[in-house]
Amino acid sequence: MSLPTSLSELLEFVDFNQRSFFVSAAAIAFNPTFWNIVARREYRTKFLTRAFGGNSQRACYALAATIFSLGLLRDFLYERALRDQPSHPALQDPLVTYVAYALLAVGNLLVISSTWQLGITGTFLGDYFGILMDDIVTGFPFNITSAPMYYGSTMSFLGTALLYGKPAGILLTLHVLIVYLVAIQFENPFTAGIYAKRDKERAKAAGKPYESKKEL
Repeated sequence: MSLPTSLSELLEFVDFNQRSFFVSAAAIAFNPTFWNIVARREYRTKFLTRAFGGNSQRACYALAATIFSLGLLRDFLYERALRDQPSHPALQDPLVTYVAYALLAVGNLLVISSTWQLGITGTFLGDYFGILMDDIVTGFPFNITSAPMYYGSTMSFLGTALLYGKPAGILLTLHVLIVYLVAIQFENPFTAGIYAKRDKERAKAAGKPYESKKEL
């Protein structure tokens, strides 16, 4: 049996009567929405920092633990959703399995290496807590893509879908990609504004002219 080549053929093997499918989709959309709302509120009001006695480092670690836990829950719900879905016979081919493992390997490499480069606070929105990086990270994997964690995560979702042979997983992966692309459109300009403000303050303190950039 040949691989599904159209969306309609793919949808034939998606059981939309399974509640777990929509629960998984909701969890996928919730996570970046949650951390963007919380991080922006922290930047504006410092409510988390105040809750931790003025210690921004501890507050950031608390948010990191929350985001990580939500990620584990999201992954659990995704796997559960896949188990409730029908498999496509063509996705049981050994070649598809090899592709799945390759996607999982590369995806995890991108996620782990970017976390290594950024550290915990750099990975988990430390910028919003006033914990800024000294310089822009340009080494691997940021020399490949500006959002290695998002694209690596997407590859892992797709790899898992192929490993299970579930077209529903491919559809959910498309949902993951769209959610992340939307998140990038919100996060990148906001983060750039944080660093532009920092650079302006540094230039002012040093008595140097500042080249105007977008600020918050």
